[in-house]
Amino acid sequence: MFEVRPLLSALLNRRLTLQENGGFIKLLRTMSQGSTDQQTSNLLKRANEENEDSAEIATKRVKADGEHIEDDKKFPKKKVVLLLAYSGKGYYGMQRNPGNSQFRTIEDDLVTALIKSGCIPENHGDDMKKMSFQRCARTDKGVSAAGQVVSLKLWLIEDIIEKINQHLPSQIRVLGFKRVTQGFNSKNNCDARTYSYMLPTVAFSEKEYDARNIAAFRLDPETLQRVNRLFSFYKGTHNFHNFTSQKAPNDPSARRYITEMSCGEPFIRDEHEFAVITVRGQSFMLHQIRKMIGLVIAVIKGYAKEQVIERTWGLEKVDVPKAPGLGLILERVHFDRYNKRFGGDGLHERLEWDHEEEAIKAFKEAHIYPTIVETECQEGSMVSWMSTLPIHDFEGTASDTRDNKDKKQKNADEGNNSD
Repeated sequence: MFEVRPLLSALLNRRLTLQENGGFIKLLRTMSQGSTDQQTSNLLKRANEENEDSAEIATKRVKADGEHIEDDKKFPKKKVVLLLAYSGKGYYGMQRNPGNSQFRTIEDDLVTALIKSGCIPENHGDDMKKMSFQRCARTDKGVSAAGQVVSLKLWLIEDIIEKINQHLPSQIRVLGFKRVTQGFNSKNNCDARTYSYMLPTVAFSEKEYDARNIAAFRLDPETLQRVNRLFSFYKGTHNFHNFTSQKAPNDPSARRYITEMSCGEPFIRDEHEFAVITVRGQSFMLHQIRKMIGLVIAVIKGYAKEQVIERTWGLEKVDVPKAPGLGLILERVHFDRYNKRFGGDGLHERLEWDHEEEAIKAFKEAHIYPTIVETECQEGSMVSWMSTLPIHDFEGTASDTRDNKDKKQKNADEGNNSD
């Protein structure tokens, strides 16, 4: 009897232990299930919040763009590039300046044509970011282009080139059109730019020559050879801080890479001799090309020594003259990396314009070259500019150059007043 009680007691304790363990396991299962439910609840809550955020963003878009959101859903805009050619005379450069309607730019007329042709909504004209607009180069006042490229999003209407051109003046034309990738940016994807500069060869005459007799001047082969030797100094990577404004000598962005610069054989237009300078580089700063040409002209004419070109790469500030903008033309922009990556994928075209070459040449012959020749012959912008070369001080430092120029200008003014 005394042996049974311990056994019964042991069995009772075992049962209680199992019950307790079972309860504990149930508790663990309950806690685990609760944790899963909480995670699910959190995920659902997060999804709801994201949906609410998306709805809020969509509401803001509707408020911002109004009825055009519906149009974009029905007819989504596509990323494209347009090949532009224009004569820059009478325009204050390429880039649009909202709020300055008195200074008409190429983009002012282009945006107006895009709206009237039905390529973009009217409200995109006030904010060009809405169509992701970007240009390859910001050409200056009076500068022309035969191969400018802009990227933007627009509606792909039928006969798009013809309809845009219907609303453009004759001195601006869209010559080409291609689809590109959604992330394409004509400025950032551009590897290099080629410019030309058409000028009367009298610019390379000696300083003693009467430049007013422009029609009689002819450039000899020896001088042309020397001109090209001087232009070759610019090739490679140099610090061009002296060839633009507001660039410090130690500014890394002043270093630019030039791959080509030369002057071609002279030719006759309207009984005057002209030549075309070609320069290709990765990118150019404001007025850089005009100053590169201006300095070589100053050397050829004998106002400066050849060594001044080498001096401009240094930290010292050098007085560099800026040639007129009339003859400058953006000839071509290059997209070598883009073409290599996407040109052969079967979905996108290479950004080359071989089929448009005849149209480009015809536009230059009809609108750009005649304007340059006529303006030069009538107004004499190059001859007038050359008369300012004696005012420049090519030997002095930045501190005394300004004083010398002021004195020379004062003497010139007094001389003119005495006549």
